[in-house]
Amino acid sequence: MTTVDRIPFVDLAAAHHAVADEVAAGFAQVLATTSFIGGAPVTEFEREFAAFSGRQHCVGVGNGTDAIELALRALGVGTRPDDEVILPANSFIATAEAVSRAGARPVLVDADETYQLVDPARVAEAITARTRAVIPVHLFGQLAALEQVQEVIGGREIAIVEDAAQAQGATRDGAGIGSAGPAATSFYPGKNLGAYGDAGAALTDDADLATTMRAISCHGSLTKYEHTHLGFNSRLDTLQAVVLRAKLRRLAEANEARRTAAARYDLLLSDAEKSLGIDLGRPQVAPGNVHVWHLYVIRVPERDRVLGRLQAAGIGAGVHYPQPIHRTVPFADHAPRPCPVTDLLAGQILSLPIYPEITDAQQQRVVETLMKALVDNDS
Repeated sequence: MTTVDRIPFVDLAAAHHAVADEVAAGFAQVLATTSFIGGAPVTEFEREFAAFSGRQHCVGVGNGTDAIELALRALGVGTRPDDEVILPANSFIATAEAVSRAGARPVLVDADETYQLVDPARVAEAITARTRAVIPVHLFGQLAALEQVQEVIGGREIAIVEDAAQAQGATRDGAGIGSAGPAATSFYPGKNLGAYGDAGAALTDDADLATTMRAISCHGSLTKYEHTHLGFNSRLDTLQAVVLRAKLRRLAEANEARRTAAARYDLLLSDAEKSLGIDLGRPQVAPGNVHVWHLYVIRVPERDRVLGRLQAAGIGAGVHYPQPIHRTVPFADHAPRPCPVTDLLAGQILSLPIYPEITDAQQQRVVETLMKALVDNDS
């Protein structure tokens, strides 16, 4: 098999090519000034990403997991020994890890089957007097039903912290990430807005909360050697800020290219469903949402066998996530009620390659190979 035959899950080389000259010039400037921590690139990126997201403040940090912990700690979550935070079991384990690191107990609830996002009805069932926050994860590139979560919370003093690691540029009813409470996002290289290493950010419209988050992320200090909070060290690296600024200028266009690719998959898979007489569980966009298609996730029978066939053919498909959080060792006792939808999804979901540069021919080959795998049980 030649390199041309291979279709990567995400094409980081193509993404780098688009910004290579700008990044090289920015790196040269940082090296010349030796401003390796903080400095103009970080400040400018924070301002630009806040504006892009429709928020007032952005605090750059070391990674997305830190960003969630930072937001929770700034809100005072975890200060009591019995604090609980509700989050979906259908998410990456980092969401639960951040809650535990903040000093609270993750309470895992089921997803809805249509959109695979946190089910507000399950959130309602899980709320107790110990609940301090809810984290509605914006999975795969679209926002969770924030207004329904807010309705469930009602007048209780329960914060919302949005896990927006997969939703940079997504909106719901015209509002971007962070409209219901502080949002945490990740700039891991494979994200829609990806750095050249680990990086993340927290967003908010609350100036005081932003100040607290910034202090906590820098050893509890806004002024050198004056420590007002118990903090830790999680800062956005200056070189990563250079990369992120270059990519941010192209993010809206890249997200639109992802939407085009998703629409192309919809058409191709619709034809495949009619031909094969099966339902491939194509992803659905919730009303009011503008999806940014970080992942394109379908549902197939005999998922692991089909995945193996795709990978053997050089197609970089994946699974997000094969092991729900409540099935992991650290959080096996953190789901007070069964999560049947999440368990069902874990055995069926299959993520197809999607990125701004994917071509029509590549997508056609993905779907053709998928169809062959579905009808041919001969491994």
